[in-house]
Amino acid sequence: MRISQLAERSGVPATTLRFYEGAGLLPADRTPSGYRLYGEDAVERLAFIGAAKHLGLPLEEIGELLAVWEAGACRDVKADLRPRIAARLAETDARAADLAALTASLHTALEHLDALPERASPCDPECGLLTTPTPAAASTRLVDAVVAPGRPAAEAEVWRTAPVACSLTGDGLHERTVQWREAVDGAVRTALPDGLRLTLPVERTARVAELAVAEQQCCPFFDFRLHLDGPRLHLEVRAPADGASLLADLFDPTT
Repeated sequence: MRISQLAERSGVPATTLRFYEGAGLLPADRTPSGYRLYGEDAVERLAFIGAAKHLGLPLEEIGELLAVWEAGACRDVKADLRPRIAARLAETDARAADLAALTASLHTALEHLDALPERASPCDPECGLLTTPTPAAASTRLVDAVVAPGRPAAEAEVWRTAPVACSLTGDGLHERTVQWREAVDGAVRTALPDGLRLTLPVERTARVAELAVAEQQCCPFFDFRLHLDGPRLHLEVRAPADGASLLADLFDPTT
């Protein structure tokens, strides 16, 4: 079958099928004129890849697991898969702890703000959280919260080794895509090593930060960095090589 037919039957976009071929996960034959041809086993192979991605396995590990799966012994697949799942579970528990810490901090900050008196006088040190010294410092705090809750931004490199997989599917994935498209509509895009910079009106900061936090819960391989620059917001999004096509699909659909 041709790539368009496989995409229709499997529900996997043609761009992703080409990426899988380049990554060595989905071999394809070629017609004399250069068109890709797939056998019936490609549908089952894609289902296996999708299931492995849903478990949070990176493409490199999926390739290793595919080799075991192709050998045909179920017990070997089980033996190979179990430690991989255990490792992903440990990583997920750690991220959940970070998110819980951020959630607790936000609740505490909100309670503190609600307890402040409604004074007509200027803010002073008694305001506590309201004494952000400079826009640059505010930007750094926002980056810390979005990129890696509980860790300095300079140390936040989890995205480089995080599994290239998204826990959202179906309607949830479609809704998130629509939300991002609306949030970054009209952005000026600049290519960066490993990603993109999107320049937007600063008024969109809150919405973009909210989406970035939500996105890292389902796609930890994305790295978000926000910089406030007067009337502009610069959103930098990066992903490891395995996630480059997913980054482009979500944040630069014109490519």
